[in-house]
Amino acid sequence: MGIGVGIFLIAVGAILAFAVHATTSGVNLHTVGWILIAVGAAGILLSMLFWQSWAGPGYFTRRRTTYVDDGPPAGPPPY
Repeated sequence: MGIGVGIFLIAVGAILAFAVHATTSGVNLHTVGWILIAVGAAGILLSMLFWQSWAGPGYFTRRRTTYVDDGPPAGPPPY
């Protein structure tokens, strides 16, 4: 789970926990909202903790290698 998914889960959880005033039988929507908020926050935290081991920002710029072509190898010296 990345940072984007974590933010999405927090947003959906906040909507369910704070903005929905419906009652259902068998499922407490406020509890589901709080669970989604907790899972989203844990996902963001884990993404930030493991950011360096997954490449992190600038992954492709750090791995860039420059090769210099000096041309064909020199042949025997002319007489």
